[in-house]
Amino acid sequence: MRKQLDITEGIFPMPVLMVATYNEDGSVNVMNAAWGTMQERGHVALNLTESHKTVQNIKEKGAFTVSIADADHLVEADYFGVESGNRVPDKFARSGLTACKASKVDAPVINEFPLCLECEFIEYQDNEYGCGVIGKVVNVTADENVLVNGKPDMSLVNAIAFDPYTHGYYKVSDRVGDAFKDGLKLKR
Repeated sequence: MRKQLDITEGIFPMPVLMVATYNEDGSVNVMNAAWGTMQERGHVALNLTESHKTVQNIKEKGAFTVSIADADHLVEADYFGVESGNRVPDKFARSGLTACKASKVDAPVINEFPLCLECEFIEYQDNEYGCGVIGKVVNVTADENVLVNGKPDMSLVNAIAFDPYTHGYYKVSDRVGDAFKDGLKLKR
């Protein structure tokens, strides 16, 4: 039997994305965004409101990075979601994490997060069903410690996902199948 639930952001798992920009003074700003995805190959869509300091920075600089949060840095990742860059301009410094400049865009790469997409800002959609920030991915980098045969191994990335029903974080680390292959067993 199925039970009716309250309507919420009910898709699970939701990614825990770290969206990083430079503030007007050159300091690093990072926010936690669970409402983001690949729009198509090479483009990201982030459902962010214009009130976020991060969105203001993206529009100003024309660039941002998106990193995949990992279990080893769950506390810092959550902090980037509960503290506002509008209220605390040095929130990144308070986290204890480090950053370097992205190689292709004017945005920071958070060194401790294992995967990072460098993005050029394309547009901000603010209509009723707009998704906010759209960016073009121009470079992807990964920490060598999470690569196997030159490709990211998600069990090593140790990514976390957000559960909107209980507000929990979960590790996404065990491979359970092969995409575009396992389903072929049912094809006739």
